[in-house]
Amino acid sequence: MSGALQVTPELLRGWRPRSLAEHGDKEARGRVLVLAAGAQVAGATLLTAVAALRAGAGKLQIGAPRSLSLGLAMAIPEARVIPAAETVGGELAPLAAAELADAFARCEAAVIGPGMLDVDAAGELVLRLLQTEGPALVVDAAAMQGVAQDPRRARRHAGEMVLTPHAGEMAALAGVEKADVAADPLGVARRTAARLQAVVVLKGPATLIVSPDGKAWRHPGGGVGLATSGSGDVLAGIIAGLIARGAAPVQAAVWGVSAHAEAGVRLSRRIGRVGYLARELLDEVAPALHQLEAGG
Repeated sequence: MSGALQVTPELLRGWRPRSLAEHGDKEARGRVLVLAAGAQVAGATLLTAVAALRAGAGKLQIGAPRSLSLGLAMAIPEARVIPAAETVGGELAPLAAAELADAFARCEAAVIGPGMLDVDAAGELVLRLLQTEGPALVVDAAAMQGVAQDPRRARRHAGEMVLTPHAGEMAALAGVEKADVAADPLGVARRTAARLQAVVVLKGPATLIVSPDGKAWRHPGGGVGLATSGSGDVLAGIIAGLIARGAAPVQAAVWGVSAHAEAGVRLSRRIGRVGYLARELLDEVAPALHQLEAGG
């Protein structure tokens, strides 16, 4: 099988997301549900959720640990925040799957995992949600281990799931050493995408996007400044927002990686090569998407 296609402006121009009607309403841009961090990294929820809106999603819902729900509702007034069961450590509990089932079934894209630290709770939560028919999923951080534990259930959502690991998480997903990922990142990503029937976004200085059928794209990256706390949460939100707007998961992954990188480039010009913050990426997402959609 051939190597990965380089993501270029020409490639993106020929593969634009669905155009939005000038007079369309928010329903036409879809609904995103964010199920993300608990007490220790609550900001990850904000980064993910706002990124989804910046990418163009029309409506936003957040499933939040009960003790955080009011604070998140005040911090993100654009969102409907649904209080749900939490663990002793303040993260979403597996029981929250039942409380969030209606919101999960009624959205176009769901993001699960950004900022989650409890691998057992996050993994069980995602497995319970995967028991039912639902939206396209973007799965990040601790929640990815639940997918890896039950490939059969993951394959029920063939082609409708995007996994966003860095190299260490990729190693855990694939059941190999991190050195094996470094030695053959494309091969490991392809095998994992095929086994789980998911789109794999292997994050790094250059990011690989691999579809379940083995097609692959390589984005050269947006600079070292993107390697900062919360940057991956923003990426997950962008991808979900694009899916809600009507992009196929693999298309949303390629465009999401590109917009995230372009946002980093824009900040590096304005602030510096390193030192900008993930929260500052949020204001660059819409301009970056507009620039890419315009072909430049």
